[in-house]
Amino acid sequence: MQIRTDLAWESVNNCTDKSIAQKHWKENGVEFFRLAVDERMAAELEKPKGQYVTALLPPLTDHEEGLERTAESLGEQLRSLLPPSGTVLVVGLGNPSITPDAVGPLTAKNVLATRHIQGEFARSAGLDDLRSTAVIIPDVLGNTGIESSETVVGVCRAIDPCAVIAVDALAAQDLKRLGRTVQMCDAGIAPGSGVGNNRKALNHETLGVPVIGLGIPTVVDAVTLARHVMNIDDKTLTPHGTAMMVTPREVDIMVDRAARLLAMTIHAALQPDYSPLELLSLA
Repeated sequence: MQIRTDLAWESVNNCTDKSIAQKHWKENGVEFFRLAVDERMAAELEKPKGQYVTALLPPLTDHEEGLERTAESLGEQLRSLLPPSGTVLVVGLGNPSITPDAVGPLTAKNVLATRHIQGEFARSAGLDDLRSTAVIIPDVLGNTGIESSETVVGVCRAIDPCAVIAVDALAAQDLKRLGRTVQMCDAGIAPGSGVGNNRKALNHETLGVPVIGLGIPTVVDAVTLARHVMNIDDKTLTPHGTAMMVTPREVDIMVDRAARLLAMTIHAALQPDYSPLELLSLA
């Protein structure tokens, strides 16, 4: 039976090769794991080659000060995956009309676009040290008739960013990871892969620039959950169960807080001289 998860950290725990090592540390109450996936590990983990950073978070709350500290720690790791200068394009992937899939669009709405703030206006407003940032929400094929990848390719050709940050909802294996895990990687992202709806990948090969995948899991595949929680095999699962995804009943609150955290993480990475919370209020 396939164990469906977007999280490299869970894939490492599932694999038979126990020699795979991850760098591990704690900061501001967040537990971090960093993994370099080479060609050998890519086949074992079924993940593209690249650097993966996973953060295991405390429960997300309304305590903004704690959320900002968490975002600053996450932002430092995100910054390490990005080129040091140049315009960054933030892409909010997903369907804004489906709550568990709305993390990307909601995050993008909370990211401050700065590419148009330049020249004398920027200097007079004291904003000339802001890193150039562009933001798009391409929506989904079913709503627009256009693949997200097609939209992003066109925008990249127009504005020539140095890198893309692609934000999307992820799928996990363990219910405990929903809304409490952040994954970022420089291997790009394949929209819909966690729920079996694979679309064209966004990565260096398709866009011509580094692509950082950033996301938080919001769903668990029902088959994966059944095996993980009750050790049920394939034969006892109905065909309908294989197409189901499970998400918490408080998913709307979880997704809203997750989007705010990821937006502040992007602010902390791109605009380290400013408060992520203040930039959130300006977006």
